[in-house]
Amino acid sequence: MDCLFCKIINKEIPSNVVYENDDVLAFYDIAPQAPVHVVIIPKQHIASPAHITAENCDIAGKMFLAASEIAKKLELEKGYRIVSNCGEDGGQTVQHLHFHLLAKRSLAWPPG
Repeated sequence: MDCLFCKIINKEIPSNVVYENDDVLAFYDIAPQAPVHVVIIPKQHIASPAHITAENCDIAGKMFLAASEIAKKLELEKGYRIVSNCGEDGGQTVQHLHFHLLAKRSLAWPPG
């Protein structure tokens, strides 16, 4: 499999890890869109939000729990945004389910 995030999980590509457990890995984005920009990924390869099933849906909850723990660790008490892009039209560039956690600046809506 030629998946960028799977290579990061397998330590074939270095990353600046901010959080890790048995199911989830989170690291700082290499092209941050906010002062804090963390990418949260499941260690299980799931291509996108469209590929979440009854059999693997528990990972989404684990990813949200990781986001909450990261926010506490990084002292994001003023708030943060979690974004998940799905598919080409949704802006997904890596075909591995992931959340972007953005913080430490005012985030307008709708996003640009």
